[in-house]
Amino acid sequence: MSDAFLPQYFRECAEVAQGLDIGVVDRMVERLARLREAGGRLFLCGVGGSAGNCSHAVNDFRKLAGIDASTPVDNVSELTARTNDEGWETVFAEWLKVSRASARDVLLVLSVGGGSRERNISANLVAAIDEAKARGMDVLGIVGRDGGYTKERGDLVVVIPTVNERSVTPHTEAFQAVVWHAIVCDPRLMVQGNKWETTAGACEAGKGG
Repeated sequence: MSDAFLPQYFRECAEVAQGLDIGVVDRMVERLARLREAGGRLFLCGVGGSAGNCSHAVNDFRKLAGIDASTPVDNVSELTARTNDEGWETVFAEWLKVSRASARDVLLVLSVGGGSRERNISANLVAAIDEAKARGMDVLGIVGRDGGYTKERGDLVVVIPTVNERSVTPHTEAFQAVVWHAIVCDPRLMVQGNKWETTAGACEAGKGG
């Protein structure tokens, strides 16, 4: 086995995990528990690999945590129509407007850089955050690098530690999944167990008989 990339990559994963601010994750669980109790909705926005993570996370928040969650990236027809007709920068903000998002709802941003108005990076996330704050919404985030605009304006933002500048994107997108899985599996939020765990438990109980 090469002593270069792979061992280093997985050592970095361990370092990232050790560096996570679990206190922020804990407060995110508490905020989402209040969201569910109040009947609010969770909107998730991200681009690229983070968009795929949004789709996966929506499933988990709905199925495992019983939270009314959605993401505009799941509606490719509206997403591409708005991009074509109105521009890429406003696609997420317009989704929040049509959804009549309000102060009892929450926006969760998944992003590698968190967006930057000055550098015109992920401008659609910047616009979504501005729209959310204008509507009195809390903004949560799981982001990398220095957190960007999401960290600047967000209420609860987990910044995935940078342990290697050459691996920021894979570590951030991988640990977005680690963090949200921790959130939905927290007993304060989880209302339905994962299939394999519950099936294994039933099998073990049967063996005891």
